[in-house]
Amino acid sequence: MELERDMLVSPAGEVPVIEGELVTAIRTLAGRGVGKKAIAREVGVAVNTVRRYLRDPITPGQQIRPAARRLTDVHRDQARTLYEGPAAGNAVVVRRLLAERGCAISVRTIERAVADIRRAQRVAALATVRVETAPGDQLQIDFGQKRLLIAGARVRIFLLVAVLSYSRRLFVKAFLNERGDDWREGIAAGFTHFGGLPRTLLGDNARALVLGRDRATGTVSFHPTYVAFCRDWDVQPRACAPYRARTKGKTEAGVKYVKRNALADQAFDSFGALEQHLAEWMTVADQRCHGTTREAPIVRFEREERAALRSLPLRALPRRTQRLRRRVALDAFVDVDTIRYSVPHRLVRDHVEVLVEDRLVRIFHGAEMVATHARSMEPFARIVDVGHYAGLWRAAADSPPPPTVALLGRDLTEYAAVVDGGQ
Repeated sequence: MELERDMLVSPAGEVPVIEGELVTAIRTLAGRGVGKKAIAREVGVAVNTVRRYLRDPITPGQQIRPAARRLTDVHRDQARTLYEGPAAGNAVVVRRLLAERGCAISVRTIERAVADIRRAQRVAALATVRVETAPGDQLQIDFGQKRLLIAGARVRIFLLVAVLSYSRRLFVKAFLNERGDDWREGIAAGFTHFGGLPRTLLGDNARALVLGRDRATGTVSFHPTYVAFCRDWDVQPRACAPYRARTKGKTEAGVKYVKRNALADQAFDSFGALEQHLAEWMTVADQRCHGTTREAPIVRFEREERAALRSLPLRALPRRTQRLRRRVALDAFVDVDTIRYSVPHRLVRDHVEVLVEDRLVRIFHGAEMVATHARSMEPFARIVDVGHYAGLWRAAADSPPPPTVALLGRDLTEYAAVVDGGQ
């Protein structure tokens, strides 16, 4: 039998209904074990309609769903007042408060009633007044992270990005961590790159920079080491308000620009190759036409900002005072940001203090300095002083230990050669 598939049209303002024969067909097919989707295809209605007629005791010709309920003008005004007042922008709370007043209404109806208020609140929260600073007045700083393929291994790289607020000239330096020393080393490198000092440093509320904030007075407590650094370089530290990253939007945009344009998903043979790539890329970034100023940052910098920057200190100032406590591993190494430095094997399982400087890594056992290494930035590198393993192996007098053993190689044949030649 050919089923009628036309839906009846109800008078204006009412919800459409379906014919009784379709309802009977839906229930008959379901009783035969036919699936809901197959029934919907057979009778030509939506799957949800099939579900509804099978789930609820609805008689043929009844409305598919009740007409949407509208708030009266009085209740609509109450909903809007509650939304902006006691409910604090929560439609669920508005529904509960209205129910207490005898008005049962859905959350979706309330959301429609306050849609214009919600839209205005979102716009107000997102709207930002662009503040332009004078040449040489401000340097914005921030850190970003990105995983890169370096020497065949995925490594998380931390990127300090500094942007001069007036010219939009940008500086970026890569690190293997984001400690306070990395902040200070990167900022100092930025000063050197720009060839001068701004008057203020604007950063976020990173723990390496900010200890706390008094919300009532707006007073910021900076980390003492960061304060000392700023005093040494004669710059004024500032921090943007919590959850207001747009305050330093220039460097926020700069971090995204570095990650998407300079790095993307490129691979590098070494950390040094990454540093070289960033140095070359900064020259390219200086020449681009900036979307806001409509000028190349280097042009704007040379014309107005270079002369506004204050001179760099005549003497080198300390940048890193990083001291880390480490326990010596069984193979006589200590680990700093994936890089392993050797120490005398007699200190295995002892605790040592590692002082990481700009170019050197010094390791102390109590007051005694037990090791000095050139600082490395290559992820997973092993920096070895062969003398730290003197006496660890006993070899024949006429056969010195194989070089690979002296360098802690992992080739078992080399270890076997030592054992066979030992006394």
